Amino acid sequence: MRRERLVVVGNGMAATRLVETLVARRYDGRITVIGEEPVPAYNRILLSAVLEGTHRAAALTMRDPEWLASVGVDLRLGSRVLELSRTASHVVLVDGTTVPYDRLVLATGAIATLPPIRGLVQVDGQLHPKVHAFRSLADCEGLLDALVPDAGQRAVVVGGGLLGVQVARALGVRGVTTEIVEGSEHLLSTQLDERGGSILERGLKKLGSDVYTGARAVRLVDEGLRLDNGCTLQTDLVILAAGGRPSTALARQAGLFVRRGVVVDGHLTSITDPRVHAIGDCAEFAGRVTGFVSPAWEQAVVLAEHLCGGEASYSGSRSVARLRASDLEVAVLGEPERSDGEVVEVTNPIAGTHRKLVVRGGVIVAAALVGDLARVGLITQLYDQRTVLGAHEPGELLMAERPTPAESAELPDDAEVCACAGVSAARIRACRTVDEVCGATRATTGCGGCTSVVEQLLAGGGPVSKGFHDGNKAGPSRQHGPPSFLSQVVRKESS
Repeated sequence: MRRERLVVVGNGMAATRLVETLVARRYDGRITVIGEEPVPAYNRILLSAVLEGTHRAAALTMRDPEWLASVGVDLRLGSRVLELSRTASHVVLVDGTTVPYDRLVLATGAIATLPPIRGLVQVDGQLHPKVHAFRSLADCEGLLDALVPDAGQRAVVVGGGLLGVQVARALGVRGVTTEIVEGSEHLLSTQLDERGGSILERGLKKLGSDVYTGARAVRLVDEGLRLDNGCTLQTDLVILAAGGRPSTALARQAGLFVRRGVVVDGHLTSITDPRVHAIGDCAEFAGRVTGFVSPAWEQAVVLAEHLCGGEASYSGSRSVARLRASDLEVAVLGEPERSDGEVVEVTNPIAGTHRKLVVRGGVIVAAALVGDLARVGLITQLYDQRTVLGAHEPGELLMAERPTPAESAELPDDAEVCACAGVSAARIRACRTVDEVCGATRATTGCGGCTSVVEQLLAGGGPVSKGFHDGNKAGPSRQHGPPSFLSQVVRKESS
C-alpha cells in the first residue's frame, strides 16, 4: 500500500514544529518540506537578538538538514512554489519540478508590508541602498553588513510595534543613533493603551532613541526621511518594520477561500478543500489571524495529531507576546485593548512602570506589563489556568512589590515555564543544559521570555524571582506587601 504523500510549503517555525510532532507521533507518511530560503529553519523571533549581538545567527537554527534526513524528511531548500494545482494534486516549483501530494500544508507565513513612502524603491525595482527590510535572516545579515563601527551612523525605524522597538533598541546597543516613526498616537498601539505606550516611549528616550508618534514618513530624499508634519530626519539607514500580512498568493491562485488568511476549521483544514491545511501566520481561524509563535506552534501540534488519526481540534489560542530588547521590559497577554471586562490598572511614570489587567468574571482575560515583569510568571499562570480571583486580588497582584529570591518559592513541577511551547518546570528540570532544553522541549526558542527562569531551574531549581510561586508549599512569611494570596491563589480551581 502506497504511503500518504504530505507536502509542506514553508520551512519556518510552524512547519518545523509540525514536522517534529509528526515524527514524534510516528506519522506513517512521506514528508516533503519546501523552503524558499536557502538556509535551514530558524527562529525569526530572535533576529533582533542577532542584530543586537547577544545571539549568533547559527544559534537560531531549529532543525538542521541532517536531522530531517535522518528521520526521512525530504527537505528542499532554496525552492519556491510557483503554482498549486488542486486538480492535479501537485505543486510546481519555479524550476519546473512538480511535487505530487495527497495532503498539502500551507505554512507560508507572512510577508513584509512596504509602506507608501516615495523614494523607497528605485527605478530598477530594488530598494534604495539606505533602505532595509527586517523579516528574514538575509535581511538581518544585510543590515549588519551596512553598519560601520564608530562611524556615528543614524537610523530611522519605520514602525513602532514590537518589531520596530526591538530593531531600534538593537541598533542603539550597536551605537547607532536611532529614531522611530510611528503613525499611531503611541508605541505598540495594538497591544498597549496610551499610558503604557508613553511609559515605553520614555524608556526608549532614556536609552537614546527619539520617537515620533502620530507622524508618517512620506518621502526619502537626499537630506533624509521626510515626515508628513514637515520634519526631515537625517539618516544613513531606513529600516522597515511596519508589520506584515499573511502570505496567501498561492492559496488565492489555487481557488482556496481566503479572507485575510487561508480560512480553516478546527482541524486546520481549508474549508474549500479537505486535503489542504494551513497553519501559522497564513491561516485564519474564526475570523482571526495570529502573527505570534505560540498559536502557530499550537496549531502545528493539533494538525499533526489530526494527520496521525487523532481527535485533537483547535479552538483558538491565548497569546503571550514579549518584547525582546535590552533594558526594556514589556509583556502582553491576550488583547488588553480589545477584551471586554473590568480594568485594573496601576501606572507609575516616575518609576517607569505600567501594569494593567482585564478581568471578567474574576478571571484574567488579558494583561499588559511595561517596565517591570516581576509578576509576569504568576500572572501568566493565572491567565493560562483561568483561575478565579477574589475581588481584591487583582489589585493586590499589581501592587505587590518585586519579590526577592528569599521571598520567592520554588516552581511546582506542573507550573508552565514556557508559554510558547507549553513546557512545564518538571520537563526543564529533567534537562542539564540550556542547549538540551532547546532540543528536547523548544523552551527559550519562541519569544525567549522564559530564558532566565530556565537558567535558574537548571542551576538547581532554586528560588525563582520572576513572580512564580508554588501553591503546594508554604513560602517564607512576609513583613510587607500582600501576605497571603500570592501563595494561595494558584491553588484555586478554575470555574
